[in-house]
Amino acid sequence: MAPSGQDRRVIQLPIDPGLLCLRGLSPRRLRFEVEYGLERGTSANSFLFAAGANDAGQPMPPVLIHPPGASFAESFLAELGTLVPTDAALKVVVGHVNPNRVALLRQLASRWPALMLVASNAGARLLEELWNQQQPGSAPEGSPERLSPPLPAIDIVKQEACRQLAGGHRLCLLPVPTPRWPGALMAFEERTGLLMSGKFFAAHLCSESFAEANRDSTEEDRRYFYDCLMAPMARQVESVVDRLDDLPIRTIAPGHGPAIAESWRSLLADYRRWGAAQGRANLSVALLYASAYGNTAAIADALAQGVSRTGVRVESINCEFASAEQLLTTIRACDALLIGSPTLGGHAPTPIVSALGTVLAEGDRTKPVGVFGSFGWSGEAIDLLESKLRDGGFNFAFEPIRVKFSPDLATLRTLEETGTSLGRLLETERRRSQLRSSGGGLNESRSNPAIQALGRVVGSLCVLTARKGEGEQSQSGAMVASWVSQASFSPPGFTVAVAKDRSVETLLHVGDHFALNVLAAGREREPMKRFLRPFPPGADRFAGLETQTSPGGQPLLPEAVAWLEASVKQRMECGDHWVLYAQVQHGGLLDAKATTAVHQRRNGGSY
Repeated sequence: MAPSGQDRRVIQLPIDPGLLCLRGLSPRRLRFEVEYGLERGTSANSFLFAAGANDAGQPMPPVLIHPPGASFAESFLAELGTLVPTDAALKVVVGHVNPNRVALLRQLASRWPALMLVASNAGARLLEELWNQQQPGSAPEGSPERLSPPLPAIDIVKQEACRQLAGGHRLCLLPVPTPRWPGALMAFEERTGLLMSGKFFAAHLCSESFAEANRDSTEEDRRYFYDCLMAPMARQVESVVDRLDDLPIRTIAPGHGPAIAESWRSLLADYRRWGAAQGRANLSVALLYASAYGNTAAIADALAQGVSRTGVRVESINCEFASAEQLLTTIRACDALLIGSPTLGGHAPTPIVSALGTVLAEGDRTKPVGVFGSFGWSGEAIDLLESKLRDGGFNFAFEPIRVKFSPDLATLRTLEETGTSLGRLLETERRRSQLRSSGGGLNESRSNPAIQALGRVVGSLCVLTARKGEGEQSQSGAMVASWVSQASFSPPGFTVAVAKDRSVETLLHVGDHFALNVLAAGREREPMKRFLRPFPPGADRFAGLETQTSPGGQPLLPEAVAWLEASVKQRMECGDHWVLYAQVQHGGLLDAKATTAVHQRRNGGSY
């Protein structure tokens, strides 16, 4: 559930004389977008350079870097008002442009009439497009919320540029466009070595400390943010990271989460390592979209998250800013293609219509496609995409996805599972193709003696069940688990391996709870049959099944021999699996006379 305005506040964190971090804090999940899925709250970091004189004695206005979105408007504007007089010629560096951010900028322009905006070339174009637009359903016609002040003057940063500020500070602005954030700007202050990196290196968690205690304390959160938003554009992200090597950085302060002061080089190395896994993928999905209000982009993010879990690379293309050559290359090289569009005034945006024409002219009809989009009052753009592609002879991987306004939590989960199903489909087709090309011979890896020996490592057959949240926002999942082992006596704990493409994996981050239902020998067939079969995206794994409930609210299977309720304490990435270490909190024997079902395998190349 999204927090109310009373849950949000803004604090001041001094960084250097004349430089403050204004951090908006929300202890609960702020929005339903996929990147907030760990539900550890969030923070929004802005940076204020005070007015004064530069080294040459010239007067310098106050400069605000990376203002937050409208979600923090009330408390942020109140705090800023105590620091900057409303008659000041405030300069605002807009490092990220979306409707939520523009909504706050309009309020800034109303309170500070001498406001000037600083943006990249693409950012300035987005500001001009969005300034007088209102998201459908956000406010009635004629209401004060619909009235916008004039768009302030925009200082356009076309390439890297440095500016003198008050108090001996010198600010360098770096355009870092990506498909998800074409107008992105980073800001680097030379004296302090502070990189204000915007969306890069961010993490959604609520923290009052300016910097993290150590890398381990936030690694899972930053990795999750990367997987949700950065992985679909890993190549562009790596190019941006490479540009940062030459900067004399001392601290990285992203737009969300605590700063990284002691180990920022290891974080850059992590970004490269995480992106390398995408580069090694044998298959790719092209994700083409445009997004007027961010809703279609949120759908794209969820689909990409699901596809990426299967080890399939996602190539994200923002059709509003991509070149014709880039679009054509991506369409020709992909193994599947997804295209999404908002509906604006009953039509698809012109860039989407152009991209559709390229797909129809150059797309491979043997490769699966998918259509998605958001709309306010109608969905003509989605209908257009579907009809043209069907008439063009393309095969659909799933039925067109239509989301009114923005996706809710249940819809996001269904979208992720839809992406995962597509990734699995592509992997299955690839394996079949390899089998056909080898003449149906034995898979070399499975005939390897070492792989055969690995298969003799046995484990107990279990069903892992998890439930998180309450009411309509409750999420649940289950999977058969056989890679299970006790790991500690004190405290009592065990490890369990979870494949990255399992939908229940999203419910198994550090701090989450789950139950392990240990199956009984001779009674394992029915629960295995149920939980091994593929479920359609969004399906309730427990529909029609009688379950009991653990003390912590986790589903228990009555036919199990025993159960354990545990909380995740650590996660370790192991190739195509996550290995979780969980500490036992509750447990019980349901049948003291039964023995544990054991999984016997012929080789270690599969389950």
